[in-house]
Amino acid sequence: MAGGAPQSTTAPLTYSISSETTSSSGLPPPPPPKILLAKPASGGVTPRVGRDDDPSVFTRFRNAPQPGSLSFISDSWEVHTDRILPFLTENSDFIVIGIIGPTGVGKSTIMNELYGFDGNSPGMLPPFSTQTDEIRALAKHLTTGVELRVSSERLILLDTQPIFSSSVLVDMMRPDGSSTISVLNGEYLSADLAHELMGIQLGVFLASVCNILLVVSEGINDFSVWQLMHTVDLLKHNVPDPSTLAFSHAQGSISVPEKEIKSNSHSLNDEYLAALVFIHTKLRDQELCPHNVTLLKKALLNYFRSSSFTRNNSKQEKEQVISVSPTNHAIESDSTEPHLFLLPLKAQDDSQKPQFQSYSCALGKFCDQILSMEPQPFPKPITERDWLRNSAKIWGMVKKSPIITEYCKTLRDSGLFRR
Repeated sequence: MAGGAPQSTTAPLTYSISSETTSSSGLPPPPPPKILLAKPASGGVTPRVGRDDDPSVFTRFRNAPQPGSLSFISDSWEVHTDRILPFLTENSDFIVIGIIGPTGVGKSTIMNELYGFDGNSPGMLPPFSTQTDEIRALAKHLTTGVELRVSSERLILLDTQPIFSSSVLVDMMRPDGSSTISVLNGEYLSADLAHELMGIQLGVFLASVCNILLVVSEGINDFSVWQLMHTVDLLKHNVPDPSTLAFSHAQGSISVPEKEIKSNSHSLNDEYLAALVFIHTKLRDQELCPHNVTLLKKALLNYFRSSSFTRNNSKQEKEQVISVSPTNHAIESDSTEPHLFLLPLKAQDDSQKPQFQSYSCALGKFCDQILSMEPQPFPKPITERDWLRNSAKIWGMVKKSPIITEYCKTLRDSGLFRR
């Protein structure tokens, strides 16, 4: 898939991926499945939902998942492949896009736009649930674990639960301060330490299994997600990508034996990293001035100058940096620079025209450029279904990573977290 300069048009988003295959009978193959959008549920009552695997475990308040929700990693931090496998095919021409960021920064909105969801369709919910005013007032989150959707254009989209989220922390905390979720090696840690590790594990996982990873921050002065991805770069070792991970054909098994982890860690390419795109949302007009844009780009470049993400991008000679200027033109820069895009605040009052560009215009152009950029390819060809099975094994590796375990011990010994 060749990258190209984005076109500043208002045409609907398209993403063509050729998958011309013929069956052994000579008949044309059936069209690949597309995850249908769910119709609104009746009643509007939000039930209490506990763990999928053990109803007797401490029950936490959850916003009920929408009908047909496809949870790849559940709120109990376990992988579910069986419910997703029927939606994937043996096609090997697909793109995986993941997203990570705090609550309320617009992650689900961005993913819905990439999916091609038309909000004007009556009686249809978006593929990824977005926050309402009521949810914001309750300081709750909607996405738990990792939600997966796949479009008819074979885009596999991974929306994740928010990081640095007090709502997530409250939901996973027992009265004694311990975590209800075992996030590392089957050990139940203090809730605040487990919550800290959750964001790191999500970052390591997405950087390993995605072609493109969107890293979203709110405002122009929030660099906490930058710091998280810097930690991800330091701790992502001996975690291969899905295409180079040998997997068992036994369906339904997601456990990763210790011997398999050790053997794979030395023989497989563990340097794979998804192409990162840093996004800053909810920027006001004065924050989008050329001076601020230049300063932010320089700060991002300096912060990740020595990271593996930057070195990874430098290997792609044809890749272009995604950025935006106040004049709405895409900027082509050195291929070693991190990707950066800025999205303005969505105006509540349409009477005030934005100085540079509207939110809807900027979001549309951003998605056009993401869909036209050259993604980080997996080292070896892999089918959608094999990607799913191998990604499940990689999640097991992340949860058993000795490097992340050692980092956890360091954090616990620092005294910053309760024991």
